[in-house]
Amino acid sequence: MLDIQFIRENPSLVQKSSINKGININIDHVLEIDRKYRELQAKVQEIRAKRNTVAKEQNIEEGKKLKVQLEKEENALNAVGEELKEWLLKIPNLSKDDVKVGKDESDNEVVRKEGSPRKFVFTPKDHLALGKSLEVIDVERAAKISGSRFYFLKNEVVLLSFALKQLAFETLIREGFIPVLPPVLINLEIMRGLGYMEGGGDEDMYVFEKDGLVLVGTSEQSLVAMHKDETFNLSDLPKRYVGFSTCFRREAGSYGKDTRGIIRAHQFDKVEMVSFIEKGQDDKEQEYLLSLEEKLLGLLNIPYQVVKVCSGELGYPAARKYDLEAWIPSEGKYREVTSVSTTTDFQSRRLNIKYQDKGKTEFVDILNGTAFSTRPIVSILENYQNEDGSVSIPKALQKYLNFERISPKK
Repeated sequence: MLDIQFIRENPSLVQKSSINKGININIDHVLEIDRKYRELQAKVQEIRAKRNTVAKEQNIEEGKKLKVQLEKEENALNAVGEELKEWLLKIPNLSKDDVKVGKDESDNEVVRKEGSPRKFVFTPKDHLALGKSLEVIDVERAAKISGSRFYFLKNEVVLLSFALKQLAFETLIREGFIPVLPPVLINLEIMRGLGYMEGGGDEDMYVFEKDGLVLVGTSEQSLVAMHKDETFNLSDLPKRYVGFSTCFRREAGSYGKDTRGIIRAHQFDKVEMVSFIEKGQDDKEQEYLLSLEEKLLGLLNIPYQVVKVCSGELGYPAARKYDLEAWIPSEGKYREVTSVSTTTDFQSRRLNIKYQDKGKTEFVDILNGTAFSTRPIVSILENYQNEDGSVSIPKALQKYLNFERISPKK
């Protein structure tokens, strides 16, 4: 949520930034509601002051009239206040000044590339073909019981997925991150407070209306909300968490995309980083989280590129976002495997998360970034495949496993 005073002082900027994100909000209408709210607020305060004076004078009849009038104006104030809140929740976070204005992923900027794609002396298979021959991925049986975009991971790849999580946790705990296993169901108001349900975002969620709960699409959603209505001491910041959870997405807007394999699924695992930091320090923190993501992907020795996401791809809460895209040989291109975003104080205002310094309180800045999800398994299988159909294990993961290669079962 944006500060209403900021909106009053910068209506054109807020309007333009929303449009750049593909979201058209009538800011003039919001400010008109705000004007009505302030007028009613002043009227209620005036009646309360009169009522106090009348009470001191013991004017019972006048007191009764003012009580009725006050109740009427307070009801009007509350109604307009709720309307204003609803409109404020619809306004997305501002993009940072250095974010390119663009419509979709074709307008994203490649910041840098690391590593060179491997030159194969044979035609590389895609991860699903490898998964079948190695008996480590099974989408057919998953489809029988769950439908499309689900999968079974089996045999060595199950252990490989745990090795990735272990590498991420060990690396981040050494950096001072606090490990957390969060809930995967959160209530609807919390999800809305995070800023992910606006603009059709709820269409991508598994919502349990009967229980008022929704399955998380990333563990960051539980981790960020963990400190709702809390105030840190400045000395407690930065507060950094690394959480693991299974995540769920309906992929409602992805019909026809990535229907083969496990790149885009309804259920997947994810290790996520979340930082709560002092206001105005998010640029530095985002670079730090990005460096950790690059370190982790670099340990796998997989070619990747860093992409700066354009305004139209940012979504509601993010002010700036970087994607890390790993090379996928079968597609001959880079695909997103991790990302890191700053939401500035957008989520902390909606969830009332602050810090205190010398008697003064400010809203914290909040950032999130992916350490590993299920997607790096795709890039490992494809980049580390051998001509005999086997797949080698990256050296950084071998210490967690009792094998260095996955071989075909037939």
